[in-house]
Parts: sequence; structure tokens; C-alpha cells
Amino acid sequence: MDLESYLWMVVIGFIVAFILAFSVGANDVANSFGTAVGSGVVTLKQACILASIFETLGSMLLGAKVGETIRKGIIDVSLYNDTVPVLMAGEVSAMVGSAVWQLIASFLKLPISGTHCIVGATIGFSMVAIGTKGVQWMQLVKIVSSWFISPLLSGLMSGLLFLLIRHFILNKDDSVPNEPRRCPSSILPPLGSTHFPSCALEPHFSGGLKKEQALSGSVEPGQDTLKRRRRSSL
Repeated sequence: MDLESYLWMVVIGFIVAFILAFSVGANDVANSFGTAVGSGVVTLKQACILASIFETLGSMLLGAKVGETIRKGIIDVSLYNDTVPVLMAGEVSAMVGSAVWQLIASFLKLPISGTHCIVGATIGFSMVAIGTKGVQWMQLVKIVSSWFISPLLSGLMSGLLFLLIRHFILNKDDSVPNEPRRCPSSILPPLGSTHFPSCALEPHFSGGLKKEQALSGSVEPGQDTLKRRRRSSL
């Protein structure tokens, strides 16, 4: 089959892929770095730089397996051997649908998953094209089950991590010296250590702790404080 006449579809797909990547960055990346930026651990500029670097590395090093699942794990592409242009149009339509919905959700300030969008869009076009026989339902069950398992495992890991932080850092008499002073450098290793959440608390926790220590007399007042006291006594 001569596919040169469908070169325009490849070009459109290439352009739509960039729009889809933009929509993923507007929503999924914001989900990942929202807490870090909101707590003051990293600035918005630093978050953009880190996301650009590690999102690219992740897609290059580990994205192939996930891409393989999306490409032929959700639908049976062998059913389209005689209708390749239909498959091409369907995949482009899936990308357009996913990108549009993610952009709409971003404007509405709704945190959604790009994975959910592209999986649903792929299933949608396949069911319209050849019906339910084109969907690999067992593989879809595995994917959907991971959507429920992921929040549970993330919640357990987050709870365990916070228990360690509370035991080794927050419950100490002098918690501030136990905190990292350079937060951005402590989040570069994968999951880093307990330093990442503790430095997220630093802008709020350390200030309140110093104030409490000063009021209780456990910290010597500074030179400015002594000068103000002397002036007030005069």
C-alpha cells in the first residue's frame, strides 16, 4: 500500500505530538512539582529546569516500555493490517483528544492524568473503528487496576516517610540543625532522603521554632535584641 499520500497525516501527528507534550507539561508536571513549589522548596524557575531535564531523561531511558504498552498493548494493532490509514488517523485523533482535554483541564485548574487521557482516547477510537473486538480487555484491566493501586502505595510510602521525618527530625529538641540548608541539592537523587520533606517545612517550621526558643529563653537573644532592650530600659 502506497502511504506517501498520507504524509500529511504524519506531519499533523508530529505537530499534535508537541501540543500533547505541552499539555502534559501544563498538567502532569504541575502535579509533580506543585507541592515543592508551593512549600518553597524550589522556585518556579528551578522546577521548570528540573522538569525539563528529568522528564527528558525519563522518557529516553524508561519511556520505551510504557510507549510499547500504549502503542500495541491497549488495542490489537494486527486487526488494522489491511486498514493502516485508519490506524494512523485513529492514533492522531487519540492524541488530539488527549491534548485538548488536558488543556481544558489545565485552564479549569483540574489535576488529571495524561495516562488516563491517552488510554481512554485510544480505546475510544478503536471502539468506533472496529468495535469492542479491537480492545485488549485483560491488558486494560491491568492498566486500570494500577490506577487504584498507585494512590494506595504512594500513600503508604508517604506516610512511612513522614513517620521517619517526625521521629528523626521534628521530635528532636533542636530540629533546625537536623534540616538540610540547601534544599534543591537534596532532591536531586531519586527520592533523595528524608531531607526533601523536611526542607519543605523549613520556611514555616524553622521560623516558628526560633521564635518559640527565643520566648522560652533557650536561645540567647541577638545583638539587635539586646540594643532594643537597653534603649527601652533607658
